[in-house]
Amino acid sequence: MNKKLIAIDLDGTTLNNNSEISQETINVIQKIISKGNMVNIVTGRPPRLVEHLYKQLGFNNPMITFNGSLGYNPTYVWSEAYQYNIDKNIVFELLNKSEEIGINLMTVEGKNLFLANKSADESVGFFPTNLSKDEIISKDTLTENPICLTLHVDKQKKETFINYVKQNYSDILEVSPWGGKDPIIEVATKGVSKVTGIKKLVNYYGIKQNDVIAFGDEFNDESMIKYAGLGVAMKNGQPKIKEIADDVTKFDNNHNGLAEYLKEYFKI
Repeated sequence: MNKKLIAIDLDGTTLNNNSEISQETINVIQKIISKGNMVNIVTGRPPRLVEHLYKQLGFNNPMITFNGSLGYNPTYVWSEAYQYNIDKNIVFELLNKSEEIGINLMTVEGKNLFLANKSADESVGFFPTNLSKDEIISKDTLTENPICLTLHVDKQKKETFINYVKQNYSDILEVSPWGGKDPIIEVATKGVSKVTGIKKLVNYYGIKQNDVIAFGDEFNDESMIKYAGLGVAMKNGQPKIKEIADDVTKFDNNHNGLAEYLKEYFKI
């Protein structure tokens, strides 16, 4: 069997619903790596919410974050490291239109950047609830171009916001609404996806596309599920993702679905 590149999503895939990695999953991944295969995190999460999991898995290889917008190695300088940025002036342009286009909360993030326009109510997940002055977006604090914007918008103005961004920045920005009850929208560089990062990894490792195995569960995993030689959807995945996948795990993310699939595939 050729050496494989296994691209693993985190939430809903490698992690259970409590955002934990089971010891069984860690053991299986380490066994696969010991056989000469590559296992890389490919996630929508920012680095600040990934690096502790990276260490827990015992990795020392590159990882892809922000849904493909940032690729780097936390342990050493990776020759293929990259990032796609958004002009910081767009942040101020959007905030100036906050009332008109329905922006309640906005965070701007980069590899080592995290700012927000204001503190959030505790009922709104993901957004910070207690900000110091130097953590609030301003001309003084936002001095570099961010990688990703995440916004909580008024439900009634969700389409207004999406249409505004498409009408004014359609050639440079991608708008991705999150699933779930809250009207949360992610904004990133147009044309960038998880496949952007996987292609970097393929070139770096010198392997064939057909030797890529990708695991995911959500809509942001669609591009890598389609690209991989073997695209595997989690049992708990979105119906559309399971439809386009080459295979579906027998077990969900709360029952070691990823680990059980890999054990059977690699016969370990």
